[in-house]
Amino acid sequence: MITTTPEPLEAAAASPTARSLRRFRANKTGLLALGMVCVLAVIAVTFFVLDTLGIPWPMDPDTTNLERKLLPPNPVNWLGTDNLGRDVFSRLLNGAYISLTVGFVAVSVSLSIGVTVGAVAGYFGKWVDNLIMRIVDAVMCFPTFFLILTAVALVGPSIFNIIIVIGLVSWTGTARLVRAEFLTLRESAYVQAARALGQRGPKIIFRHMLPNAAAPILVTAVLGVPEAILAEAGLSFLGFGVQPPQATWGNIIADGKTYILDAWWLILFPGLAILIAALSFYLTGDALRQAVETRSERQ
Repeated sequence: MITTTPEPLEAAAASPTARSLRRFRANKTGLLALGMVCVLAVIAVTFFVLDTLGIPWPMDPDTTNLERKLLPPNPVNWLGTDNLGRDVFSRLLNGAYISLTVGFVAVSVSLSIGVTVGAVAGYFGKWVDNLIMRIVDAVMCFPTFFLILTAVALVGPSIFNIIIVIGLVSWTGTARLVRAEFLTLRESAYVQAARALGQRGPKIIFRHMLPNAAAPILVTAVLGVPEAILAEAGLSFLGFGVQPPQATWGNIIADGKTYILDAWWLILFPGLAILIAALSFYLTGDALRQAVETRSERQ
């Protein structure tokens, strides 16, 4: 019987990364959600570029026309107009990049802090771990949204302040996750070998341990984006978010709450935008979590 060696592609298919990708591709809901995330990202980038170039499309989101105020959806204004005659469709598209920018950048800030804190706690352990975890527990005692609301009220509402505040408040979950991963990884054979070769802590953390903890960190990042989007929408609805005339999904709803019985489209469409964005990221994150889960493979 003649045996042949496996082809390189077959060997790659047996790798953990390939198995995770195969499981993700098999999740139709996750693929659909990822496609929606890509569509939202394209919309956000497109209208950021158009806004930067000063090109109003399909209409100027800030131009008022009191003669056309509170019009229901029609062939000219596809999603109707608000109380100042501004096109709701243009404002929704223009506000997409604000919401997604807050989501992505705030998560980047929280990941930077959470990964660093969790890695230090998990790698060094002992009193360093105890001290850091007590700080994390103290921060987690405060309700996140009210802590964000208080901080924004103190520093003032602006997109930069909102991003920084959300990032500085939302890192504790990531820190606990990374700490748990590092407590397991620091006892692995390759970490012990790196120590025996004389490599120092920072090199071991960033070169050996962090890449092996990348999968759960990625899932946490994806699941953190909708939380930041919802936090920004809540702040804007309460008047502590990005200030008018800049359109965001939250302040469009805030402007329309007075006319909820007469202009339902001012609440429905931005609410659907928030729902679709948040649900898309949540479903994508859940699909990634299932794809990178290796417990069943170890059994």
